[in-house]
Amino acid sequence: MPKNFDSKSIENKWRKVWKEKKTYEVDVQNAKNPFYNLWMFPYPSGARMHVGHAYASTGSDVVGRFQRMHGKDVLQPMGFDAFGIHGENYAIKVGEHPWTLMEDLCNRFRDEQFEAIGNGYDWSKEVRTYWPGYYKWTQWIFVQLFKHGLAERKKANVNWCPGCKTVLADEQVIAGLCERCHSTVEQKDLEQWFFKITKFADKLLENLDHIDWSKKVIEAQRNWIGKSEGAEITFKIDGSDKEVKVFTTRPDTIFSAAFLVLAPEHPLVKELTSVENKTAVEKYVEVSKKRPAMERTSDEKDKTGVFTGSYAINPANAEKIPVWIADFVLGSYGTGAVFGDAHDERDFVFAKKYEIPLKIGIIPDTKDVSEIDLIKNQEKCFSGYGVLINSGQFDGQKSEEAKSNITKWLKDLGSADFVVKYKLRDWLISRQRYWSAPIPMIHCEKCGWLPVPEDLLPVELPYVEDWKPKGDGRGPLANISEFVNTVCPNCGGKAERETDTIDNFLDSAWYFFRYPFVNRKDVPFPGTGITGADDATPNSEAFKKWLPVNLYIGGPEHSVLHLMYTRFLTMAFKEMGFIDFDEPFVKFFAHGHITKDGKKMSKSLGNIVNPDEYIDSMGADAFRMYLMFIGPFDKGGDFSDRGTSGIERFLQRVVDFFVNAEKSQANNSSENAKKALHKTIKGVTEDLNEFKFNTSLAKMMEFINILVKQEEKLSKEDSLMFLKLVAPFGPFISEEIYQTIFLGNEKFNQSSSNVSDDFTSIHIQSWPEHDENLIKEDLIDVAVQVNGKVRGIVKEVPADIKEDEIINLAKGLVENLISGKEIKKSIYIKGRLVSIAI
Repeated sequence: MPKNFDSKSIENKWRKVWKEKKTYEVDVQNAKNPFYNLWMFPYPSGARMHVGHAYASTGSDVVGRFQRMHGKDVLQPMGFDAFGIHGENYAIKVGEHPWTLMEDLCNRFRDEQFEAIGNGYDWSKEVRTYWPGYYKWTQWIFVQLFKHGLAERKKANVNWCPGCKTVLADEQVIAGLCERCHSTVEQKDLEQWFFKITKFADKLLENLDHIDWSKKVIEAQRNWIGKSEGAEITFKIDGSDKEVKVFTTRPDTIFSAAFLVLAPEHPLVKELTSVENKTAVEKYVEVSKKRPAMERTSDEKDKTGVFTGSYAINPANAEKIPVWIADFVLGSYGTGAVFGDAHDERDFVFAKKYEIPLKIGIIPDTKDVSEIDLIKNQEKCFSGYGVLINSGQFDGQKSEEAKSNITKWLKDLGSADFVVKYKLRDWLISRQRYWSAPIPMIHCEKCGWLPVPEDLLPVELPYVEDWKPKGDGRGPLANISEFVNTVCPNCGGKAERETDTIDNFLDSAWYFFRYPFVNRKDVPFPGTGITGADDATPNSEAFKKWLPVNLYIGGPEHSVLHLMYTRFLTMAFKEMGFIDFDEPFVKFFAHGHITKDGKKMSKSLGNIVNPDEYIDSMGADAFRMYLMFIGPFDKGGDFSDRGTSGIERFLQRVVDFFVNAEKSQANNSSENAKKALHKTIKGVTEDLNEFKFNTSLAKMMEFINILVKQEEKLSKEDSLMFLKLVAPFGPFISEEIYQTIFLGNEKFNQSSSNVSDDFTSIHIQSWPEHDENLIKEDLIDVAVQVNGKVRGIVKEVPADIKEDEIINLAKGLVENLISGKEIKKSIYIKGRLVSIAI
């Protein structure tokens, strides 16, 4: 091959060869050593794939190639999450119909961009969520959840995005804004479909202790589930037979309860509001219900409220306390009511603002009298655990024991109980949009809600010219009479179809089940028990080969959306008897994100990195390597045009070395080169097993520098070992070098892509193994003297150990002799001893 290689010609050639030879296709039935390697499939919401896609997908591809060279049958499929709000919003933006736009975008992403970057995908297993053959099974899953009591339609106060003109799940609201269009989210009372994810709250939480996932994702899910253990205390309403249940994690503060607060949505608001306060309360409730939950509960917002005119009776001391309405209490969490006291910062400020009398029930366990006086005089809020005062028979008890004792006492009085609550809410699945799978439900006035019979699935999305959302609380399908009007599957009478569509997160919650079995028309995947299927149990051999997924790579921003939903659906599948495991991924790795010149990429800053431009200018291999080199894969890095030249020089050095046959095909490797090679093999292998792509490349750079600067020689066999290390990062150039230099295939010139039947790719060759005997350092023992006497020996350290390193080791060995004493001098006599004077 020529020294100055033409990357574009090489890339085009090997893309064609790999496709013709089906290098990356896997026989799911007959694979003997399966490894399911998955990266989150993208949702096309722009004209081109951005550098974030390139970064994450390349990292995943490096792993796949590494595993393939370890003899694994790597299933690495790809598809597109092309149904849903992301694609529809983009269609609105560019003025095209989503039907034609999505088909064009997906083809462009696949044929022009994913292919260009060199990722080894098995495109024979492609899925697109808008294909009827796919969403037939998405609808089937909805029906199964309904039949098993895990889907229900109910009226609820929901998040409404005025920009997207649809409802949103709690997980799609970030800091009070729509996660897609960033509009301020409002609240509306609507009847919607929900999946009962809360039924699995305990399991979702418990399993976090046992799954091999990135820690930041585990913590995000733990916080989102939000398990709270506490007490549910009943307050009777003065002069009424009504009562209000309050959830609290601090029953130790009950004796200091100064007021009761109801959420504006609480069902007793109207009944507890006096005539004198009716106008003020109604106005306050109306305004509050429009505010998003995140804004209402934000610590940065001033807390407001209104008095109802009613009073509640504190069950602990029979004192009357006022009942207020305040929007910092949410009807969807706990019981929709709390009691306020002096030992919560928010309550303290609220009471001071509205001049509600407070009393102190806890003081810190300290002898600092001035601190206690500040608290008793209500000049400072004490919200921690302490010692109870003004709390009847519980005075003097510490908060921790008082919490349980008070709850038990109130329970005996019939006024409380121990309870567990969660922040997690059921998954709101309805969407008032067009571009998504229709919800497969039918409503009959006589029979109620019924699922569409399974043999009539899919309920296809009709082509509609007027498809844009109107914002009237109904989806565009509601205006199509031929779609709406149907027959009841139970009684045969007149009925209407549901006109809302399915949240696209259901599409992506199960797609990895479909990939291996995409060619199956009779089942979504083996094990579903569908009549007529020849593998109706979850013990299907092919199914157990591939699932759960061995490795899933994706962004941590999906922690409480996609990743939570995949876990829920997997648990639901197990409960319904379809599968025998309850977690979807053996391992999940969260990748980092890329900035540009130190700043977050955005169109407004004009610093978006277009992968196409860099692949054209520097070649796919160099671009891949640069992406993997700019920082730790779990943290990301900064993309700088100035930094690309270093990688390009490295790649050119690799090519130069292999073109120079005298150096790369010597009869024998020099001792120094062979030792450095095996050290590099060990280091790169260890790094790749831990997704440390940047340090893997750094070790290869160090090795090529040794070869070039010291004019070392490698045998042909050893040179091939090094080339194999390069292969996962530079798939095109490594294939070119392997075929033309190592196999001597003259026909593989710059313009030919003729492939013989016995073609064998470098990407299915065995990964090199290091020889531990070759990389053992010369080890020595070093004596340690303290004031002239030998006090110990530091054993088996490298002969070339640095002075500061051996002195630190020596100090650690004799720490008991030198601790707390002044060290006057430390000397290392190379290869012999460390002398310490104190």
